[in-house]
Amino acid sequence: MPISVDPGISKMELALAARNHGMPLEALTYDVTPAGLHYLLIHYDIPQVAVGSWTLTVDGAISRPLALTMEDIKSLPQVTERVTMECAGNGRARLDPRPIGQPWLDEAVGTAEWTGVRLVEVLMAAGLEDGAIEVLFSGMDRGVEGGYEQPYERSLAMGDASRPEVILAHSMNGQPLLPQHGFPLRLIVPGWYGMTSVKWLHRITVLTEAFQGYQQSHSYRIRTQEEEPGEPVSRILPRSLMIPPGVPGYPDRERFVSAGEVTIRGRAWSGFGPINRVEVSVGDGGSWIDANVEPATHHYAWQSWHHIWNAAVGSYVLSSRATDATGLVQPLDPVWNLGGYLVNATQSVTVTVTDRSAASAR
Repeated sequence: MPISVDPGISKMELALAARNHGMPLEALTYDVTPAGLHYLLIHYDIPQVAVGSWTLTVDGAISRPLALTMEDIKSLPQVTERVTMECAGNGRARLDPRPIGQPWLDEAVGTAEWTGVRLVEVLMAAGLEDGAIEVLFSGMDRGVEGGYEQPYERSLAMGDASRPEVILAHSMNGQPLLPQHGFPLRLIVPGWYGMTSVKWLHRITVLTEAFQGYQQSHSYRIRTQEEEPGEPVSRILPRSLMIPPGVPGYPDRERFVSAGEVTIRGRAWSGFGPINRVEVSVGDGGSWIDANVEPATHHYAWQSWHHIWNAAVGSYVLSSRATDATGLVQPLDPVWNLGGYLVNATQSVTVTVTDRSAASAR
C-alpha cells in the first residue's frame, strides 16, 4: 500500500527534514550520544573550511585584538563539558496550525562531550573595554533570510558569555568536530537552546550596543503575531522523553510489548537546573506515578529515570513529565506560538500489550 504524505507538509519542509535529522529515541540509551545520532539543524550550507588557513578573530570593544589559530586555541587550558542540547523548535510539528519550519516531533536533542577553551579566558586575554555589554558570535555559514544575505550570527549578554561553562569547542566526544557540527570551532552554551551555540565560528566581536541582527531581533522570539516584538528564546525548558518500549510497528512506529513486567526508561533535562521528579502515566485511567530519577552527574546533561509497569493485555498511551529543581513542570498540552518554539508538552507513546503465551505459540 502506498504511504500518503500529509498534504499540509510542503516540499520545502520535506527538504529541510531530509538535510536535518533528529536523534532516534532508542538512542536515549546512550549516556553520551554518538556524533552520527546527535540531532542536527543547519540553517544555511555547511561551509568548507581548511583549518590550516582558518583563524578566529576577536575584535570590537577590546584593548588587544586577537587572531587565534587552532594551535593557539589548543595551547590554552582545555576543558570538557557534557551538555544536553535541544533545538528550540523541538515539538513544532505537533502544533495546530503547524508553524512553517523544520518539522520536529520529539527527537531534536542529543548529549555530547564538548572539549575546548573557556570563552571567558579568551575575552580576558583580549582585554574588555569599559561599556562592553554583549558578545557577538559570527559563523562562516551564509544565507538569505528576512530579505537579505547574512551570516548566521547571535549575541550573548556579557554576564551570560562570561559563565565559566561556556566554551569554544573544537572537539565532540573526543574527536575533532565533524563538518556538520561546526568544524573547526563552535560555541557551546550549556543550558540554552541550540540556536545559541553558533557553529563554524570565525569571529567574536565585543559590543557596546545590543546586537539587532535577524537571528536576534526577529527569529527565535516567542510571539503570536508577526508585528509583536516577542520574548527571546534562551534557556531550555524541562522535558522528559521515554525510550520507546518493546518493538515498533512499521511504518507507524507504534509499540508492541508482551504482558508482564515492563521497565519504562527515559531521560529528562532542563536548562534551569537538575530534574528532581519524573512522573509516568500508562493511560489506563490511573493517576501519574513517580518514577525513579537518577541524581545528576553533570550539571547540564540529561538524567536517567525508570519505572516498572505491570502491563496487562490491551492498548495504552504512555506519557512522562518532568519537574526541575526550580519547580518548572512540563505542560500536558503545547502552547502555540508563531515560530513553534519551546513546545515542551508531555510525550505520548502508543503501546499495544499482547499475551506472551499467545505470541510464543505463533
